[in-house]
Amino acid sequence: MPAVLEQTSSLLESAPETPAYFPAWFAARQQAAWQRFLATPAPKRGDETWRFSSIKQLDFTAFQKTAASGVNDLIARSTGLEAPAAKLIFINDELVHIESNLPENVICLPLAEALVSHSDLVQAHFMKQETRLGSAKFSALHEASLTNGLFVHISDKVEIEGAIEVHHWIVGGNTVIFPHTLIVTGKSSKVRVVDIFRSADDSQPGLAIAFNDLCAGQNSQLDYVAIQAFNEQTRVIQINETAAARDASTTGFILNTGASWARNESLSRLEGSGSRSDMLSVSIPAHNQEYDQRTFQHHVSEGAYSDLLYKNSLYDDARTIFSGLIFVDEGAHHTDAYQTCRNLLMSDTCEANSMPGLEINADQVKCSHGSTSSQISDEEIFYLCARGITPDSARQLIARGFSVDVVERLKNAEVEALVLKFIDEKFARIATE
Repeated sequence: MPAVLEQTSSLLESAPETPAYFPAWFAARQQAAWQRFLATPAPKRGDETWRFSSIKQLDFTAFQKTAASGVNDLIARSTGLEAPAAKLIFINDELVHIESNLPENVICLPLAEALVSHSDLVQAHFMKQETRLGSAKFSALHEASLTNGLFVHISDKVEIEGAIEVHHWIVGGNTVIFPHTLIVTGKSSKVRVVDIFRSADDSQPGLAIAFNDLCAGQNSQLDYVAIQAFNEQTRVIQINETAAARDASTTGFILNTGASWARNESLSRLEGSGSRSDMLSVSIPAHNQEYDQRTFQHHVSEGAYSDLLYKNSLYDDARTIFSGLIFVDEGAHHTDAYQTCRNLLMSDTCEANSMPGLEINADQVKCSHGSTSSQISDEEIFYLCARGITPDSARQLIARGFSVDVVERLKNAEVEALVLKFIDEKFARIATE
């Protein structure tokens, strides 16, 4: 298969060209998506879904697609889990490395290859849900522009030990990437996928417009972890769409330590009775970083359970925005849903905005939502200082402990250790500044 990208091209200059070897249905989807991108108005400051957001961050005219470079060095730097079930490395959306220990009845391929070899299977699950949390225009741009990503399909009654590990690198100044992750689990199956997003260096600006399709089949378990550790010159839009069938269990975890500005939109749709969704996030913004997170827990069927826990530790002049909604459809009785956002303010100049919400249209439900923002108390600092710990170290220990209980809900020691490694690296950088 020829390289997906052969030359540099401007992001908004003209309609992206679909590679000739992709199926006709996908080319038609990309053409329609480009027209939808052009027709959809850009977000405005008065839009409720962009309340408190920095609209100026949405000027993407300087960015372009760029061919991969520095391949050998970045492959060597792509370390993560000790023994992943499979490992893929993308540089500027181009696959440069793949290794797999998966059984034959598991499909784990770059999306560009899956579109050719498993076209009908991809078509059946590709971007089926409506983007409804504010970034419909950029979802259309993603669909029109994407050329690669990850496709995973797990057959019925197949459980994958270990995790599939994927590295997404941005190389070059003003480079844009469009990572796409499509995961489909069959009946009574199990899989865990870890996406790691990084920049090749600390100084060159980049842009990532990423999309995740997570489709959990009946009685299956699908765990997805996204580690966003781009440099602090990069901007990110990440859209997560999850659908859970009857008795399925899904966990979506997002770690934000990098990027100058990141927008996360996560929608979990509980389509079957007995389904469960855990939506988790840890964010550690510092300097002038801004993390904007919008969530939607959509209870379609009765007897489903969802639990959201987002925690932010803010330093310096950092900003966070959280807007979440639990929506219970008519007939979705016996819903059990929770939503919590907690902010730990590590400076007097940081800013945390939280807007939790509920809309209930059924009977016999248990729903709660809430948000807290607070600084570390003097008593906590005094307690640790009395045991020989310096005040700065005490504050870092408390901030780390604040995040750990979210990480522990991943219930996998190796993945938890990897997430904590990135958390500790961020706290170490803050401590030395």
